[in-house]
Amino acid sequence: MSAITPSRETDRTSPACLHPEHETLSRDALAGLQLERLRATLRNAWDHVLWQRARLDAAGLHPDALRHLDDLQRLPFMVKNDLRDHYPFGLFTQPVKSLARIHASSGTTGKPTVVGYTAGDLDRWADLMARSMYCTGVRPGDLVHNAYGYGLFTGGLGAHAGAERLGCPVVPMSGGGTERQIALIMDFGPRVLCATPSYALAIAEVAENSGVDLRKSQLAVGLFGAEPWSAAMREEVQARIGLKAYDIYGLSEIMGPGVACECECRNGLHGWEDHFLFELIHPDTGKPVAEGESGELVITTLTKEALPMLRYRTRDITRLATGRCDCGRSHVRILRVTGRNDDMLIIRGVNVYPSQIEAVLVGRPGLAPHYQLVVERRGSMDHLRVEVEAQPGIDAAKYEAMAKDAVHHVKSLVGVTADVAVMAPGALPRSQGKAVRVRDLRPKAS
Repeated sequence: MSAITPSRETDRTSPACLHPEHETLSRDALAGLQLERLRATLRNAWDHVLWQRARLDAAGLHPDALRHLDDLQRLPFMVKNDLRDHYPFGLFTQPVKSLARIHASSGTTGKPTVVGYTAGDLDRWADLMARSMYCTGVRPGDLVHNAYGYGLFTGGLGAHAGAERLGCPVVPMSGGGTERQIALIMDFGPRVLCATPSYALAIAEVAENSGVDLRKSQLAVGLFGAEPWSAAMREEVQARIGLKAYDIYGLSEIMGPGVACECECRNGLHGWEDHFLFELIHPDTGKPVAEGESGELVITTLTKEALPMLRYRTRDITRLATGRCDCGRSHVRILRVTGRNDDMLIIRGVNVYPSQIEAVLVGRPGLAPHYQLVVERRGSMDHLRVEVEAQPGIDAAKYEAMAKDAVHHVKSLVGVTADVAVMAPGALPRSQGKAVRVRDLRPKAS
């Protein structure tokens, strides 16, 4: 299929901001565009960031000497600490006074990572978010309820700009005020919900407790991201809200949301290769993984002006799929992110990701999709306790049997022995943004 399939019979053309001709380029044409843009990116980094110039020079990668995309693999990786080491603006290519916006992480585990945008960066970001939303079936005129957090977090403003660029009116709710969110969803009749998947579930829970059936709202499309979530979580969200849930991917160091997004086929997230170069490496060796194997995603920006990122290790674990999607798009597909290297737990020699536990818990009889993993040190060994809520109306006398059932399935499907505590509904904290899935109670190294 050479043309992108429209989602509705009335959709005959797409807005000019989407550049659909780029989405169906041949692999050779796409590689040619990437090489051209990579040279410009290297030149920008070389000319304006001394630290980047030193790295490129040590790797023998003068911008004018770049001949093939694979030449970039001579360059060492960038990691989050590189941004922290040059805090706040040391990796920017331009003075702050010439930028259009600055975002930053929360900095809860150290100095925040700070990212900057030129006016051109914001323009391209809006285009890519609009492209991503169009991918999922959002169309001009659709009312968008945006429950991503606004402020330094990139989710809220990123989704907002993309919706406006596509020609969609936006309800800029941000996170929190869940009762009001529900009231406006029912009163305003938005077709699109943007939120983290965990907060979407929190909205559904509060609605159910208030006697409101969100399945009777006008919501039809959900764009959920900013945290790993399982296929079971997708089914839970869809069943309780009555929409079709789509996965959208991004990270502030690279741009924000809109780096990749599922189309209506939902057969992987299309990574927008006209703006980003994607690699997959073994997390321990840094070597490329074989085709079809899982590995850590590495991204190089191709059009970012203020903060070019060259071979940035995302820490996200995934697989890549090539070949045209049934929708007609030719860009690589990033399969569901199963976890992050820095979220991975090693329990008695077994690598465990929170999303693996989630996939076991969500959908089990009587269990609600609200859980936390508690890691403790017992003697010389680490121990995992899973705290998960029961669904409302379940007799507390059944909690022990439900816990034993969960212990068995966690062991058989994940391979780790864990205690499971089934708790009363509402016992665990709710997220209004990214969910906190792990409480690490192990002693800190001195």
